[in-house]
Amino acid sequence: MTATPELLYLLAGDPAEFAQVVAGMRAADVAEALRDLVPFAAACVVAALPFDLAVQVMDDPELEHRVDIVKAMDVGAAGPLIDAMSPDQQADLFRELPEQEQSRLLPALDQRTQRALEFLLRYPPDTAGGIMTTEFLTVSPTSTAGDTLDLIRRVGGGKETVYVIYVVDPANGRLKHVVSLRELVLCERTSPVTEIGSPRKLLSVGPYADREEVARLISKYDLLAIPVVDKDQRILGIVTVDDVIDAILAETTEDVQKFGGMEALDEPYMEISIPKMLRKRAGWLAALFIGEMLTATAMGYFEGEIAHAVVLALFVPLIISSGGNSGSQATSLIIRAMALREVRLRDWWRVAIRELPSGVALGLFLGVIGAIRILLWQHFGWYDYGPHYRLVALTVSLALIGVVTFGSLTGSMLPFVLRRLGFDPASASAPFVATLVDVTGLVIYFTVALLLLRGTLL
Repeated sequence: MTATPELLYLLAGDPAEFAQVVAGMRAADVAEALRDLVPFAAACVVAALPFDLAVQVMDDPELEHRVDIVKAMDVGAAGPLIDAMSPDQQADLFRELPEQEQSRLLPALDQRTQRALEFLLRYPPDTAGGIMTTEFLTVSPTSTAGDTLDLIRRVGGGKETVYVIYVVDPANGRLKHVVSLRELVLCERTSPVTEIGSPRKLLSVGPYADREEVARLISKYDLLAIPVVDKDQRILGIVTVDDVIDAILAETTEDVQKFGGMEALDEPYMEISIPKMLRKRAGWLAALFIGEMLTATAMGYFEGEIAHAVVLALFVPLIISSGGNSGSQATSLIIRAMALREVRLRDWWRVAIRELPSGVALGLFLGVIGAIRILLWQHFGWYDYGPHYRLVALTVSLALIGVVTFGSLTGSMLPFVLRRLGFDPASASAPFVATLVDVTGLVIYFTVALLLLRGTLL
C-alpha cells in the first residue's frame, strides 16, 4: 500500500488542510500508510497529527517501524507522545530502542513513566509481565456499585480498559474480587462490589507465565483481561485481550519461521537487512546441509548394492521423501497440540501408541500405491524393471511401511525430546525432521532390499 493522499498533504506543505483531512481517519489506517514513508517523513506526519490521534497511531501494532520514527523525532515532540502511550507499548518501544536513544529520551519523560518503564522492563517480552499494562481500575472492598461507576466516569478515559474492575485490599494490595462492567451496570447502585457477580475462583497468572499460557486462559474462559499477580496475590498489572492477540501473532510468526528451518526474524521481512537475514538463515542451512551429508554417506555405504541393482536407485527419492513427509506431518500435529495444551510432556507414550499404528497404516497405504505403480508400468511396457519386478515392488512396499512408520514416530517424539531438554519444540522444523529421516530411510530401504533380493538382483 502507498502513502494515502491525505498524508501527502503535509509533505506538500499544507499542514492546515492536512489536520482537517486526517481528523476523520482511523489510527490503524494512518499507521499502515506510514509504513511507506521514510522515517523522517513519517516522523513529520506523526508530529503534525492531532495529539490524541498521534498517540493512538504510536500505540498501534501496524506501525512496524515505530522505533525508526521515534529516532527521527525531536525529543520535545517524542517525549509527550511516549508519556501518553499505554505502559505495555512504552515498554515494547524501549526494548527495541538502542541504549543511546533510551538515554536521549528518558530525561524527557515524566517520573511516573520512568518508574513504569523500569518496572515493566524487568520481565522478558514473552512473559505475562512483559506484555501486561499497569493501567487498570481498582476499588476497595467497601465500595459500592455506584461509587465504582462514578470512578469510571472520572478516570476511565485515562485507562486502557474499564471493562473489568479489580477489588483490592488497601491494606496489603491483595486481589480480592473481580467485577465486570456489565455486572456493575445491571446491579443496584447501593450493592457492595464484593457481592456483585457469582462467587468464583479468581483467575490470575504470575508475571513470568509464558504468553502462550496467558493466551490459552483468556481464550478458554472468554476473558477481556486477566490480572497478573505476585506470589502474595498482589496485583501487578493486567494482560488485555488485544495484547494477547499481538502476542499470538508474534508467536505464530516465530513458530512458522522455525518450521521453515531458520532462526526467527525479529523484524518485518521488507525491513530486515540482507546481511542480518543471511545470518538468520545460513546457520540452519549449514546444519541441515551437514545432516544431508550423512545421506550421501549412507548412499556410499550401499554403493555396491546400487551398482548390482541400479533399479533400486530409482525409488530413493520416493522412499526418503515419504519418510520426511510423514515425520513433518507428525511434528506439526504435536507442536500444535503442545501449544494448545492438548498434550503434555507426560503424554509421550500415549502419542507413541497412536502414531505407531497410524504410521503402519499410512506406510501400507503408500506401499500399495508404490507396488501398483511398478506393476502397471511393467505390465504396459512403460518401463522394464527386469525379471524380478515383483520382488522390486515388494521391496519398495515394505520399505515404505518401515520408513513412514519410523518417520511418524520420530516426528512425533522429537518435540517431546526438545521440550524435555528445555528447548522450544518449534525448533523441530520440517526440514530438520526430513533430514533426520532421510538417513534412516535409506538404511531401512537397502536393508529390506538385501533381505528380499539377495540371490536374485543382489
